[in-house]
Order: sequence, then structure tokens, then C-alpha cells
Amino acid sequence: MAVSTCPRVFPSFECRSEPDFSGAPNIGRGDKKPTHGRLYSARGTVSFHGGLSSLIFRFPPNFVRQLSTKARRNCSNIGVAQIVAASWSNNPASPSAAAAAAAASATPASAEPIASLVDPAAEDDMTLVEKEVGRSVGVEGLPKSKPSVFSYDGSLAIHAGERSGRGIVTDAITTPVVNTSAYFFDNTAQLIDFKEKRRASFEYGRYGNPTTVVAEEKISALEGAESTLIMASGMCASTVLLLALVPAGGHLVTTTDCYRKTRIFIETILPRMGIKATVIDPADVGALESALNENTVSLFFTESPTNPFLRCVDIKHVSELCHQKGALVCIDGTFATPLNQKALALGADLVLHSATKYLGGHNDVLAGCISGSMKLVSEVRNLHHILGGALNPNAAYLIIRGMKTLHLRVQQQNSTALGMAEILEAHPKVKRVYYPGLQSHPEYDLAKRQMTGFGGVVSFEVDGDLQTTIKFVDSLRIPYIAPSFGGCESIVDQPAIMSYWDLPQSERLKYGIKDNLVRFSFGVEHFEDLKADILQALETI
Repeated sequence: MAVSTCPRVFPSFECRSEPDFSGAPNIGRGDKKPTHGRLYSARGTVSFHGGLSSLIFRFPPNFVRQLSTKARRNCSNIGVAQIVAASWSNNPASPSAAAAAAAASATPASAEPIASLVDPAAEDDMTLVEKEVGRSVGVEGLPKSKPSVFSYDGSLAIHAGERSGRGIVTDAITTPVVNTSAYFFDNTAQLIDFKEKRRASFEYGRYGNPTTVVAEEKISALEGAESTLIMASGMCASTVLLLALVPAGGHLVTTTDCYRKTRIFIETILPRMGIKATVIDPADVGALESALNENTVSLFFTESPTNPFLRCVDIKHVSELCHQKGALVCIDGTFATPLNQKALALGADLVLHSATKYLGGHNDVLAGCISGSMKLVSEVRNLHHILGGALNPNAAYLIIRGMKTLHLRVQQQNSTALGMAEILEAHPKVKRVYYPGLQSHPEYDLAKRQMTGFGGVVSFEVDGDLQTTIKFVDSLRIPYIAPSFGGCESIVDQPAIMSYWDLPQSERLKYGIKDNLVRFSFGVEHFEDLKADILQALETI
């Protein structure tokens, strides 16, 4: 499975039964420490011999005192709901690993080796160590990937980054939210080992978080990427990527149809660093070849499908052209999702998503991500650590939660959007429909080749002016009038008002934004309800 460039603190854990501290000595209350090398659990005492690995998880002195049975059952949000005993080692053949195996084999058949282990070096605190099951720890402390047992994206969306082992000590099915701004080291030697990459750990919240790593690995699995970096918003991901991969005085190529804020950044902010941009039609391969031949292009950055006209780029072909000239290719696949299109498999170097949209899927979180090779994602990550824009772990949890139903939602949205696009195209009060699943779309054949579904957004032009279109939008009863797309709830907007109202009509037309253009994002409501609502709204104009 693909891994994040952020080192994981823990390897994969085997879920165990809940430990019972009631029979253990009262650590931290001034009582005499228990005999070194014994594991206390609800199922008896297990002897443990041999030294501890340097990779251990230490809890503060008052941890056991505070950890009542009820508290243990209710604190999964900080990753310690279920505590199990195990041994860490970079060398599976090490004495401590052998001792751990011997201890486990000495356990009665009916008992599982779960317990707390006392650190002889501590006075009143407790060291808890976790035995890794089924995966070894690499040179830098990163778990080695196991072959996936899942053949379909829907299963990966549910289990990737979690079922195969996550770096959080818990038996909870859902990934806990680790709300912390910093991580501690037991001593300076551990800190130096971490700095010199002999020890895997987190350090500071802006550089990584266990909950966020799970979200990153889940996205990597769906994209077939070596690494994923998730940030605070889609625009954050876009801007940091462009700043990291296009040098000062460099050149990039982008397309005419794209998210407006991305265009503003390219046209107004990047020129301050001497960066120039060539803007081409998404289907104009000749213009791309000319730009590559006439300039030293660092990056071709585009959406596919694009916003709001859902144009498609031949990802395989443009990737071949760009790579011949040493240029990178980044595809914003937000409209497609990783389920409908595999940009990396088609040849792109990086794929970007506004995770706010389909990945989150519930209109309740802001996030953005980029996926690709470890090398390229690490370059972006290094700048991201400087600029900030870190994702809150609570938002990471919402992304993880949302992705578990991604395949179900996208399947429904694909079906609804295609059905409604066909109905709208045949309706006398609709002048034109933009949807890559229609034969009338300029890149229909291309979309069929590189996409398995055409997405849940349909753009169309009502037969009327600005006021007529407003009347249609206001007559709809199901969708919300709002920006964004990709959520469970249907959303409708009139781009001339929602995104381009600050521009005069003549300026809007330069981007193809007519007053009668409507962008409709279909949610997961029943098809017949949406159909009836749209048809009744059209009848009002």
C-alpha cells in the first residue's frame, strides 16, 4: 500500500481485548513498583524478559490513575481507548523481539498477551509498548506495505489506511482524532535519533498528525500514489504546489477553463516572482506543443474535467508531450474523483483534489490534497511545512468518514447526472448542456477512454436572460443555492452571479460565462425527485 511521506510513529497494531488495570499495583500513587518484567492483564500475568527497544510510547505519571474503566472506553478520540502490550524493534531478530515472542508463547491458549509493561527507568510513570503483528519496521521506522486484499476502489475507500494497520493505539473501528499540537521525546538521545532519521516519530502538529496520515494513505491507495499530502483547502494545495514546483522566472502552461481563484493566482500572484503562464484551450494539443518548444516549461497544470464547462484533457497524450520536454503534469481531478479517473495511471505526475468536494462528501469540511511520487510530494511538503496551512485533525477525521461512502455516493451521482443531462438536452427550454457523458460534448470519446464515470455535475444554459435564469434557480425546491459541489445535498448556482458578479458582463463573456449558465451539482437524493423538481422549475420560465 502506498505510504505518506510523513513518518508514522507506530507500525500496524493487532487489536486486543481491553486491558484491566484493576489488578495491577497502583502505579503513580507512591506504592512500591511491581516486579520488573511482568505484564498485568485481566487474563493473568505474563512474564516478559529482555531489554526494551528504544521505540516506546510513554504516558505521563498520572495516566493510570486517571484511566478508569469508563474513561478508557470513552477516550478513543485521543487514541488510547484500548491499550495493548507489544515490542518494537528495527531488527525482527533482536533479543527483545525474541523475548517478546517467548513471552507470547508462554501465554495460556485462552489468554491474549495484553498488558502494561513497567519501565524500570521510570519512577512513577508507565511505559506502554506495542507488539507489531505481521509487518516489520523499515530502516527509518516506516511500516513496510503488505499486498492489499482489496480489488475494488469501494473497498479501498473504506479500509485503506486503517484495516491494514494504523499508527494509533486503539481497538476502535473508526480512526481516533489525535488533538495535539506537539509530540514529546523521552530524552535528548531520542530527539537526536529522530533528527538523524534513525527513529520514526511526529514532532510538531504542522508537520504531521496520526489522524491526518490515515486520510493521506487512504487517498494514496485510491490514486495508486506513493504519497499524498493533505492540506487545509483545495486552494492551499494548488498554490503551494505551484510555488514549490515552478521556479522563480519559470514558465507554466494552464487551460482557459478552470476554477477562477486558481486563474487569479496564476495571473496576479505568480508574475510577481517572474513566472509566466501560457493559457491554452483544453483540447488544443498544438498550442501545448508550441508552448513547450518556445519556453522552458516546468509544469502543465490543468483540471480534467474543468470548471464549469467540464472539458477534458487527454492526460496520456499531454503527459507524453510534456515529459519529452522535461515538464511535469498535474491534473486537478476534483470533478472526476479517484473513482472515475486515474490520472497517475494515465501518465500524470501529480493529481490534486479539493477534498472539500467529493472526498469529504458532506458539505462539512475544507481540505485539499496532492498525490504522486514520494519525491515530488516531498518537495511540496517541505514548502507546506514553512507556509503552514495544516489540516486540523478533526477535519482529517471528517475526510476519512466521508470517504467510506465515496463509491456509493459517486455511483449514485454519476447515474443521476447522466440521466438528467440527457433530459435537459432534450428539453425545449434548455439551449445547451455541458456534460462529458453526452455525445454532444466535444471530448465525449476522450472521456469514454479515460473515465469510468462522468461525475455528478452538469452545466447548462437556460433559454433566457439573467432574470429568466434567476427565476428558474429560485423555483427549484430541492437544491441549495450555494457554491461548491460533490456533497450529499444537491447544489445549484448561477456562475454569472455566484463566482463572476464582480466582473461586468463583457468581462464574464471572455471566460464563456453567460448570464443564463447554470451549474447543477447532483447529490444523492432520489432521481425521480430531482427530475420532477427541475422540470417544474423549467415550466415556470
